[in-house]
Amino acid sequence: MDCWKRQSHQASSQEDDDWLEGCIGLTLKTPAATPSFVEFIVIISLMMALPALTIDAMLPALPQIGNDLSILNVNDRQLVISSLFLGLGIGQLFFGPLSDRTGRKPAVMVGYGLFITGALISIFSQDFPTMLAGRSLQGIGVSAPRAITMAIVRDRYEGRRMARVMSFVMTVFILVPLIAPSLGQAIADFSGWRGIFIAFILIALSSLTWFTLRLPETLAPQNRMSFSLQRIFHATLEIVRIRPAVGYTISAGLISGAFLGYLNSAQQIYQEQYALGRNFPIVFSAISLSLGLASFLNATMVMRFGMRFLVRWSLRIILGLAIVAFGIALLLDGRPPLGFLIAYLMATFFCIGILFGNQNSLAMQPLGHLAGLGAAVVGSLSTLIQIPLGTLIGQRYNGTVLPLMLGIAILSALANVVVHWVESK
Repeated sequence: MDCWKRQSHQASSQEDDDWLEGCIGLTLKTPAATPSFVEFIVIISLMMALPALTIDAMLPALPQIGNDLSILNVNDRQLVISSLFLGLGIGQLFFGPLSDRTGRKPAVMVGYGLFITGALISIFSQDFPTMLAGRSLQGIGVSAPRAITMAIVRDRYEGRRMARVMSFVMTVFILVPLIAPSLGQAIADFSGWRGIFIAFILIALSSLTWFTLRLPETLAPQNRMSFSLQRIFHATLEIVRIRPAVGYTISAGLISGAFLGYLNSAQQIYQEQYALGRNFPIVFSAISLSLGLASFLNATMVMRFGMRFLVRWSLRIILGLAIVAFGIALLLDGRPPLGFLIAYLMATFFCIGILFGNQNSLAMQPLGHLAGLGAAVVGSLSTLIQIPLGTLIGQRYNGTVLPLMLGIAILSALANVVVHWVESK
């Protein structure tokens, strides 16, 4: 019992990691069920990466889906992306509290089951509403690993070490956009867009099997809480009254809204405005490199500069870049050279990569006693903020990059205001 108590509150250094592995090994009476620190990072990273894979692999297939399902408004194809985010936002409010009641592992398993069911609905869909229903169910299902992995990390780590772990996780997570579009395009070329959903099912089953067999339960039985709407309501009120938790969550939602606006517009900007055709995944992957590099470097930078410093300056740089880029694009009728756009987006996404792990860690820092529900509220609120904002940016696409750049400028300005409010306490 003492092992579990120490596990849920400490495990914040390499010495503690070694001790923790021995403790869990004794508890489970089998070393096969005790992952190393590196394996723990990989398992968590794959679970966190599943939503990104489910989004990015679909981008090259949007024109195919639009033709097969008779979508009249080309901008409506973006709803294939936005509907998954809607499910993500809703599902996290359910799975976080459920994981506090049942433990992390059973809740994750239920989520994977719903994700696979949603993929099957999408595979057999014959009209656009059915496709969107399947995508929404996929989002609800994948919200389980999305939310609960944050709680699992919070069960074991805190403070800057939690941010460091999340940086390693986000590095692997961000690498997904480097391969997902090319993977989606290759599958779509070979077997049509429905084959992409079959690949989702196979990947989900592999991830679930690894997680089930290798990762021990991180929530001790004595730390579990009842699953009731009243507890969820009161705990949510407690969370939203904590200024850092709600403030950094809102700022994360605003920046994620800008990023969703990019995801919604990317296929049309690259394939239609810049006529890249089949080279779209290459450019998309190259820009995504800046996100992965930022997450990797953040693991070191956060230990030197701290999370708040990095968040402040990243937001300021994003805003400055957006103002300059929008002004230049406006002078060029919203069609700047592709090289300029790529350079601007890489610099901006480098800063966003710094923000992703740090904003979530800062929001979760005061919520150790409510890790599961805290992860649910943080993830759900930020997602529900980003959905309408990112959808609005995407739906305003007009054959130029101006709606995207203006959206990034406005949302980063608002995020700067929110962070200033949080830190002015």
